[in-house]
Amino acid sequence: MLVANRSRMMRDLVIATVADQPDIEVIGGEIERDSDVERAVAEQQPDFVIITFDKPNQRPALCDHLLSLYPQVRVLAISPTVNKSSCFWTAVDIHSATFESSEAGLLGVLRGTKVLTPPDRVN
Repeated sequence: MLVANRSRMMRDLVIATVADQPDIEVIGGEIERDSDVERAVAEQQPDFVIITFDKPNQRPALCDHLLSLYPQVRVLAISPTVNKSSCFWTAVDIHSATFESSEAGLLGVLRGTKVLTPPDRVN
């Protein structure tokens, strides 16, 4: 877990909350600026990153940036002002389409020249 909350009080509170938990490890040093978070995530490869949730009704831009680069990470945004926090993660959206089982069909898909359309829904 990497704690990158801008508020020192919130960082200290989060670290104190998990300090006695043997299955949770806090990695990285003091990260006070959003601009340092990406570098720390790249170096430390944490499972979770805790950031500041300034506007609880709006997903933090830092969250989107981190998840686009590190989709395996879960971002916990904790608000220092209201009793509302959120956990953000990515999920793979799998699509499918059919194409003709022929040389032309296969090569068309591989070259991007074959327009793929989803099949009729099968229940």
